Amino acid sequence: MSERFSRRGILKAGVAGITAATAGCQAPESGFRAEGVTFTGGAEAFDSVEASFDHTVLDGVGQFRHSLENWGYRPDETVPDAVEQEWRIPEHNTGEHSAAKASAVGLSDDEIAFPGDTGLLSVISADGEIQWQGETDLAGRGIHGTPVVADGRVFIGAYDGVLYAFDAETGREEWSTKLGGSIGSSPKYDGKVLYMAVEYSDPEGSMFAVDPETGDVLWEDPKSRPTDHPHSTPAIDPDAGYMVVGSNDGMLYGWKYPSLEFDWTFETNPTNDTDGEIKGPVTTYDGAAFFGSWDRNIYRVDLETGTEDWSVETGWLSMMGPGVDPTRDLVFGGSHDDNLYALDAQTGDIEWQFETQGPLTGCPTVCEHRVVFGSKDNSLYAVETETGEKVWEVENNGVVTSTPLVRDGAIYYAERAPDPEDGDTDGGAYKLVDAT
Repeated sequence: MSERFSRRGILKAGVAGITAATAGCQAPESGFRAEGVTFTGGAEAFDSVEASFDHTVLDGVGQFRHSLENWGYRPDETVPDAVEQEWRIPEHNTGEHSAAKASAVGLSDDEIAFPGDTGLLSVISADGEIQWQGETDLAGRGIHGTPVVADGRVFIGAYDGVLYAFDAETGREEWSTKLGGSIGSSPKYDGKVLYMAVEYSDPEGSMFAVDPETGDVLWEDPKSRPTDHPHSTPAIDPDAGYMVVGSNDGMLYGWKYPSLEFDWTFETNPTNDTDGEIKGPVTTYDGAAFFGSWDRNIYRVDLETGTEDWSVETGWLSMMGPGVDPTRDLVFGGSHDDNLYALDAQTGDIEWQFETQGPLTGCPTVCEHRVVFGSKDNSLYAVETETGEKVWEVENNGVVTSTPLVRDGAIYYAERAPDPEDGDTDGGAYKLVDAT
């Protein structure tokens, strides 16, 4: 392990510390440019944010992992001591493709937007009633990413290579833009622009910036970076001034933000088994990027230099997007070796590990005292943040690769199971509630 690094914004105490961290979330200057394209956004995009320990959550915006940095951190949410099923929606997520998928986000006080690899984007009320469904790639692999909810619209990419915008109240399609061969990642929204990693069939790929009002492409990386099927969801770190994303070529790519000037690549360590693919989302925290690789390592890479701070070898492939607990300075990563690891963010030291009976591919949700995550052993778990001790386990019909949404004491998630038309059990969407 390497030497300890400086924690930026973490050791500030009390209200003064949170205020300082809020001030550290630097907004883009008005009218910034990227490859000759002028963006008309600016500091007003960050007028209303929840910024704690350099964690940026835009007010009124729901998106993958809750923040621009992809922490998956929900400190105000409570995970119950015991849970029970309130409802199950059948045939929600039935495809055979093994990627992580079907994660919900909040739409309104009593509704969630919940995609499935059936290709349907469903808006579901808190009592389990489907309000509307938007159609995307119904004939292919459907939706793997998580939607963005903002400004009265729901934005989602699908495996037909199209980015869609649906009216949040009615489900009416407002626009759709064909960006590439397929979209397996989730869009990231900074208050003015949607950012997307897109795959081509060659295999190649690219990063896009899209106008949320019109669907017009505002910017595409001029050299079509990243290459080779980027499934990874990008992370934007306004404080550090970088946007990063991983790809199947084993590279982590870094652009300066908000200028979108390309700056560096970091290469993982290919093995005899893999090319070091970075399949999962990237998380940024404390001036660094954290991610898992198919070279069996979880990495910390410095955002300013694109160089490795540390790496931790797991027992097999790693593709879980890490979660963060800034109060404990912990990063939670998973592996195909069936384990969830709690790592010291500064050194990479393993504080604890929790073993399931299957690979971990979906991302964890980190609450104040507990971490919730799924496994391909067909179970959803809650463990204590401090010790890794199991609080509860819920068994399902299929594998759990979605990122659980913890909201108002309830937990929303989906399982993935094969096609019920072939006689197999279907994959459902669930709401769990406090059983005590």
